[in-house]
Amino acid sequence: MIKPELPSICLIISSKDVPEKLDIALKSGIKWIQYREKELPRKEVVKQAFQLREITYEYKALLIINDYLDIAIATESDGVHLGQKDLPLCAAKKIFSGIIGISTHNLQEAVEAQKGGADYVGFGPVFHTTTKKDALEPQGVNVLYWVGQKIKIPVVAIGGIKIENLKEIKKAKCKYIATASGILNGKIDENLKKFMQFFN
Repeated sequence: MIKPELPSICLIISSKDVPEKLDIALKSGIKWIQYREKELPRKEVVKQAFQLREITYEYKALLIINDYLDIAIATESDGVHLGQKDLPLCAAKKIFSGIIGISTHNLQEAVEAQKGGADYVGFGPVFHTTTKKDALEPQGVNVLYWVGQKIKIPVVAIGGIKIENLKEIKKAKCKYIATASGILNGKIDENLKKFMQFFN
């Protein structure tokens, strides 16, 4: 299976962002959606994931499901994103041929994900974030740069990514970012244009 190239910007959404904010983002040019839902019952997550798959197909955007490999498979999503406490990468690869991303918080975890065959690693939190209640201490751009020099697969910076700190991300030679509030808070189309100026 030939896997698609990852866009530079990943927009993380949850149920509260569908459909209004999602539609605006897709119409504004976003091509990579990660669906991360921690609050809804699994039945509701499945229902919404199918809805998202239809919408992202229409806009030819990638859809990555956070945590739930079974839902990614059922909805024929492009990929799954797994945390350190989720299904092990080796097990996921046995039953799924799509994109697999792994959350990492240090160089060792990133190296292990690469060795295990991950398609990309999400690294962070780079900055302080309020999106995740259980977020770890910020790693900073210096560590982000170091990880990027050691890892050959795409390193996606995550955690507190906003327009104000994109210059720091670029200085760290990071080509990929994932954000939620950085785009969704305020005027989505204007925020996205500013993000795209850095990564296109």
